[in-house]
Amino acid sequence: IAPSGYYAFKKRPPSARTISDAEMIVEIEKVFWDRKLGRGISGARKVWHLLKREGIIVARCTVERLMRQQGLRGIRRGKQFITTKPDGASFRPPDHVQRCFRADRPNELWVVDFTYVPTWSGMAFTAFVTDVYSRRIVGWRTMNRMPTDLPLDALEMALWVRDRAGQDVAGLIQHSDAGAQYTALRYSERLADVGAIASIGTVGDSFDNALAETVVGLYKNECVKIDGP
Repeated sequence: IAPSGYYAFKKRPPSARTISDAEMIVEIEKVFWDRKLGRGISGARKVWHLLKREGIIVARCTVERLMRQQGLRGIRRGKQFITTKPDGASFRPPDHVQRCFRADRPNELWVVDFTYVPTWSGMAFTAFVTDVYSRRIVGWRTMNRMPTDLPLDALEMALWVRDRAGQDVAGLIQHSDAGAQYTALRYSERLADVGAIASIGTVGDSFDNALAETVVGLYKNECVKIDGP
């Protein structure tokens, strides 16, 4: 390096990018560590969306670069034990979804699943009903056991929420795994009562119900693990 280049470097003022990066790092860290926003567990994509909600417009790649530079990263989901116990004697409806988790309107496709939750008084189980169109959890239920009533109560809440909003669920496809709770006669009859169509993926294949598994994973990592047990 030439001496003139070294002294030019020493005297050169910070570039516009360096200045803007320093300002953006402050905003990113504020959002990332805020207990009501990033909570210290959000990845670059979520931090980018949270910044937009706060009125800060920045490129996603910039957020990724600065978070990597600061050593900030979102929480990652790991493999957990399986709660699905298929009943080989039960009739299983066909898979009407075929891993295509898209919907053009509300109440076109719901995905359902449940998971375990550690608490100070023992293990609990939470069931979810998620509308694929909006990704909204429209029904949920927590119990200390895994009977058919667990997902059935979550379904009843979802039906109540939609009925209260004056929305018809006839023709709705409800997709689940092959757990015995979802193939139970009571559950199937309740779906038939409201004109919904049951859909079930193959046994032991989480990809057939990937969206519901994602909702469960986010719930456990963003709520249970950080605030629990």
